[in-house]
Amino acid sequence: MRLGELDIPNILSTCKLLESLHLTYCDSGIHSVLQVEHALLVELEVDYGKFERIELICLPKLQRVSYTGWYSHEDPLHFGFVPQLSKLSLTKTGISSDKTLELTMFLANVPSITDLHLGFRSEKIWVLPECPKLLTTTLSKLQHVNLDNLPEGCDLAWTIFILEAAPSLKALCITVWDHWCIMATDKEFRKENGFCEKDDVKWKPYAPAFKHKNLAKLIIHGFQPDGNFMRYIRCVVEAAVNMAEISLHDRKMCGRCGDLDPEIKDKVCPSRYPYTAEERKRAVDGLGLALPALIHFPS
Repeated sequence: MRLGELDIPNILSTCKLLESLHLTYCDSGIHSVLQVEHALLVELEVDYGKFERIELICLPKLQRVSYTGWYSHEDPLHFGFVPQLSKLSLTKTGISSDKTLELTMFLANVPSITDLHLGFRSEKIWVLPECPKLLTTTLSKLQHVNLDNLPEGCDLAWTIFILEAAPSLKALCITVWDHWCIMATDKEFRKENGFCEKDDVKWKPYAPAFKHKNLAKLIIHGFQPDGNFMRYIRCVVEAAVNMAEISLHDRKMCGRCGDLDPEIKDKVCPSRYPYTAEERKRAVDGLGLALPALIHFPS
């Protein structure tokens, strides 16, 4: 639905008791700018509009923002006065021309974020692993992080930058999954539309011996007993001195993936998730952790 330039501001000014606003496939024109002001709005969710950006001007009660599939190649949101904003969810299929998101700049005005969800839809990682010294003030209150649909086969080490920069972090959840039924699979289409080939994110630890005192829970969906996951878990546990629980799940399931073209199905690597007691013991022994009882296999 393409609305007039003033339609959404008129809705906001007329509906004075509005607490939740969801815009799905709505905008005010390609590359339009949406400015949002409202005294009582608590939740804003935007899916697949073609806004150039959304400016959150003055929203004193706003607590939750979710933005999926923004159109612009620039930062999708501008944060003005949002003193209560605590939950932020961003999901995008990244392509080569997209700007890499720098959290130090993007979240400079919102140090109140406690829950952060970043969804990559099995494609390009569009967030920059930054120096933790620059990020610590911005992420000082962050407690829960969910990194969703990271591409399979790529190094996970870059995600450690969040641990280094978020001293209050309590739980880290990552999902590694090539979700084929939402991915562009035709080679020519991918090339013409700027999709990237798989590549490791360049990153190095800024403080190799750093310790994290608050991280207590690590959740991994898509766990496979290979070197990539094993190294990552050891690295996180070595840093998180008060780790209490490590939950290792198999890949997530999707009913639609069963209808994939046979040629695509042939590309799907079978899961090697440990289901038997013997396989799980072998995986735990391979990790070599001092407290193997921390590890759980819920799948």
